Amino acid sequence: VQLQASGGGLVQAGGSLRLSCVASRRTGSNNAVAWFRQAPGKERDFVSSISWRGDSTIYADNVRGRFTISRDNSKNTVYLQMDTLKSEDTAVYYCALSRSSYAGPQLASYQYWGQGTLVTVSS
Repeated sequence: VQLQASGGGLVQAGGSLRLSCVASRRTGSNNAVAWFRQAPGKERDFVSSISWRGDSTIYADNVRGRFTISRDNSKNTVYLQMDTLKSEDTAVYYCALSRSSYAGPQLASYQYWGQGTLVTVSS
């Protein structure tokens, strides 16, 4: 499975971006998907995950209420809508796919990773 993340860019604080993650094969095959992010000099942190049917979502505390994860299995695509962006959201965002139907915030739960897309929020 190959994952292609896109949608990053430069945005002012308070603005919005929508990231997309397209998988090379059907994502509805019992695969949970997550977004992680990594700021310069920091560890890769969990942002959000969604179950294969989209009936379960998890958010990190620092994005809950501002970010929304969703998926369209007919398009093999998972989205991350990011609103009210802050400078501390600046990072490379990675999408990741799990072999499990439901997966949480642990990096080890995800076996396939995309190349990342850079989000820069200017204050």
